[in-house]
Amino acid sequence: MVFSSHLFIFVFAPLALGLYYALPRKARHGALALLSYLFYGWTNPAFCLLLLTSTAVDYVAALVIAGHRPGRGAGEAPPLPRGGARSRRQRVALGLSLLTNLSLLGFFKYFDFAVTNWNLLAGALGIPEAAIATTLRVALPLGISFYTFQSLSYTIDVYRGDARALASFVDFACYVSMFPQLVAGPIIRFSEVADQLRERTHTLAKLSRGAAFVAVGLAKKVLLANPCGKVADLVFDASWASPLDAWTGLFAYAFQIYFDFSGYSDMAIGLGLMLGFAFPKNFDSPYRADSIADFWRRWHLSLSTFLRDYLFLPLAWATGRRLDRFALPARREAYLTYAVATLVTMTLAGLWHGAAWNFVAWGTVHGLLLVGERGLGRRSPLLRLRRELRVGVTFAVVLLTWVLFRAGDLPAARTYYGWLFGAGEPVAGAALIPGLVRTPYHLLVLGVAAAVVWGAPPAWTWTRIVSWPRAALAALLLAAALAALAAQEFNPFIYFIF
Repeated sequence: MVFSSHLFIFVFAPLALGLYYALPRKARHGALALLSYLFYGWTNPAFCLLLLTSTAVDYVAALVIAGHRPGRGAGEAPPLPRGGARSRRQRVALGLSLLTNLSLLGFFKYFDFAVTNWNLLAGALGIPEAAIATTLRVALPLGISFYTFQSLSYTIDVYRGDARALASFVDFACYVSMFPQLVAGPIIRFSEVADQLRERTHTLAKLSRGAAFVAVGLAKKVLLANPCGKVADLVFDASWASPLDAWTGLFAYAFQIYFDFSGYSDMAIGLGLMLGFAFPKNFDSPYRADSIADFWRRWHLSLSTFLRDYLFLPLAWATGRRLDRFALPARREAYLTYAVATLVTMTLAGLWHGAAWNFVAWGTVHGLLLVGERGLGRRSPLLRLRRELRVGVTFAVVLLTWVLFRAGDLPAARTYYGWLFGAGEPVAGAALIPGLVRTPYHLLVLGVAAAVVWGAPPAWTWTRIVSWPRAALAALLLAAALAALAAQEFNPFIYFIF
């Protein structure tokens, strides 16, 4: 079930919100957890077993780490001291949580990728008998990349002393499975909502802002992302495209992935507010960034900060410890520490997005760009430009890296880069592409998308105060989105595959 569907908008969401507010406070978390499992298992109920397994393991592991047993209520024991020594039992409990979640993620997301590459390697080495014969493919459970990270943040935060363990399994199951952010984020770290799970307010201001978020997010998804996605698919799936059409398709994909994901995040944040939860911001006008580092401070913030706190910083600490023995100059050691930790983190970030080498290449390229920016520092030629030009250059670089993200594989990416700069010969049927792509409607959508990206206030700011004129505009956007949704057959959601 997706947010941008009639089933969710007209059936599930009204019933879920109505039931939530009709029940007494003590029963709401249990009802919300059950509704979330219904939402998650609508397509394939078997996926609920994986979600329940991850939840149960992390719940028990956190209790072992905290040193108390399940009971009523939440967090009777105080958090562990930060930086204090941990017992072998606590380390084993954390290790079990890490092993379980990463094993689930690794098997379901990367088994087919690993087998395919192993068989290619066996063939290249001339030992085909070492190939692994598989007749079945492993299905990717929806949202597994998101909820495994979210559940892991709980046990890690409890282990570090940044949060208290929840004694109530129902409360924890509600946190992990909450349907607004279950299948596509934002990745809500436990420390960000721990207090809200214990006590939160339900106000008209939250409800109205949440409704405005939902309206804006749905409009982004249906009115902008879907038409842009149609243009991008036409070009990327073509057998040949002219430079003009290739650039048009690339711009369309850049707008599609932004409005698709940020729109879904807006709806998730809005639904959370309607349930009384204040989720953190997930996008901050990323195409207005004036450097690659600034881009990653604005794009998919919940993932960026998760990777920073749970991967980059531990890697930097470990790398720095190893470099200490070489007695390098302090500045060189700091730079090498940053470079190693950044490259590893961004390469793994690429792999997190998809089990394919083009995603690995995308992450690695961004890692190299970040390392290069850090190395140049104040000597960067980019700093000599006006901010508007820096924004343009940064967007152009990000735009080119999206080819790796969208292309089916590395050869397809190489072919598309060639199209952008005039390589290749026209083939039969290629003359149809301009007529399908450069229609007045599609050009109008691309123009509106560009105006919103660089001219409109972000949803986070716009919804902060929902005045009557803004409420009317939100209602108009919602009505337009629902009307368009009724007429559209093309309604994909990019981040479901991650």
